[in-house]
Amino acid sequence: MGKIIIAGIGPGSKEDITPAVMQAVGEADVVVGYKYYFQFVTPYLKEGCECVDTGMKRERERAEQAFLLAGQGKTVVVISSGDAGIYGMAPLVYEMKRERQAGIDIEVLPGISAFQKAASLLGAPIGHDLCLVSLSDLMTPWESIERRIHAAATGDFVTAVYNPKSHDRYWQLYRLQELFLQERSADTPVGYVRQAGRDEQQVKLTTLADFNPEDVDMFTVIIIGNSQSYIADGRFITPRGYYRNTPTEAEKKGQQIMMESFRTISRELRRQDYPLGHKWALLHAIHTTADFDMEDILHTDDGAVETLYNKVKDGTLKTIVTDVTMVASGIRKGALGRLGIEAKCYLGDSRVAALTTPLSSGEGPEARPLTRTQAGIRLAVEEHPDALFAFGNAPTALMELCDLIRKGKARPAGIIAAPVGFVHVRESKHMVKPFHHIPKIIIEGRKGGSNLAATLCNAILTFDDAAQLKPGRDL
Repeated sequence: MGKIIIAGIGPGSKEDITPAVMQAVGEADVVVGYKYYFQFVTPYLKEGCECVDTGMKRERERAEQAFLLAGQGKTVVVISSGDAGIYGMAPLVYEMKRERQAGIDIEVLPGISAFQKAASLLGAPIGHDLCLVSLSDLMTPWESIERRIHAAATGDFVTAVYNPKSHDRYWQLYRLQELFLQERSADTPVGYVRQAGRDEQQVKLTTLADFNPEDVDMFTVIIIGNSQSYIADGRFITPRGYYRNTPTEAEKKGQQIMMESFRTISRELRRQDYPLGHKWALLHAIHTTADFDMEDILHTDDGAVETLYNKVKDGTLKTIVTDVTMVASGIRKGALGRLGIEAKCYLGDSRVAALTTPLSSGEGPEARPLTRTQAGIRLAVEEHPDALFAFGNAPTALMELCDLIRKGKARPAGIIAAPVGFVHVRESKHMVKPFHHIPKIIIEGRKGGSNLAATLCNAILTFDDAAQLKPGRDL
């Protein structure tokens, strides 16, 4: 009685064939496989070795031939590209042995898989938990494949995609991209390698948003990163976590916790394609409140966070004025000192008392006393008309600023509108929206608070950490 050896010959180059497979091929009486792969093993066959090709998509016939020849007492090597146990011949041969109740010995020799070869060419993209998904629906219903894609995306697995496309299967890869974009950031690294290890080899790096399914074919393996993956020096890296376990002086435990919280929030967002500035503000808002309603109620003008950060960097924005002291207290002192910014609240200024006393007993507007927060904003505008104004408590203070802007007395660098409550709150936020020339961040509706206003200031001051999703530098 002969035997069957199922051998993975690697992705296609001599250097990637293991010594064990080389030896098995060299001792075989018969090699069974798809004829395209014979070119990779022919130089190592012994004299008189028979090569049996059953053609493309004839896997069952190959297995049947192997059992027939092994039954004649021959040593049969069944070859698969890559690893024979990964979308290869090994499972089929074992199933056929069980079906036939055959007494023939079977041995499996592992090979270097195409996804491993592709990963090595891309850098180190599979350094953490990963899964493999085949888009071929010849033997698996698409409904099952889609469920697996969704599980991979939501589970934050690095994902290698086999059989991404064929002449008839043109739309499935677009659907995979759509599903991943619902769960992953648009800038998630994507690498793909065509004909890995062969003369026609092509290696490309891009992002999930920029990836074009038209660039790939059946001979391509695609690797999609997880939430920690990044591209550096032209290499695709997925960290294992060693550096996270040995934080530097600048990365204390509190920052580690904040970074992990931001990654968790990012994974749970309904959308992953937010502009970076808006997403950075949104992550701060949700981190502070644990309220995912922020996805619906946080408004940022186009480029508002970026614009305000650039004003800080170029020195044109030097002051943040807050309506109440709790907002100023929540702005990180480390960031203020690092950037040379002053956070001020005029609520405790001695001049406030004079402004809150009625000026006359008449009927005009001047007869109505200002609230203390209104008075504080009026004083602030006199001294810092071009400050960033942040409101986390008092709608009347925000309304006062709007009035001063309309009168030409204030020209804020930006406005954070997050007053909270039930009286005049919504109206105050509507009042600020017509100032299209002023960058604004607004918490719509009744929600808001000093903590929100402060964290949105922190988002602006740390925007240079947004791309790497690395908050908490100034904790």
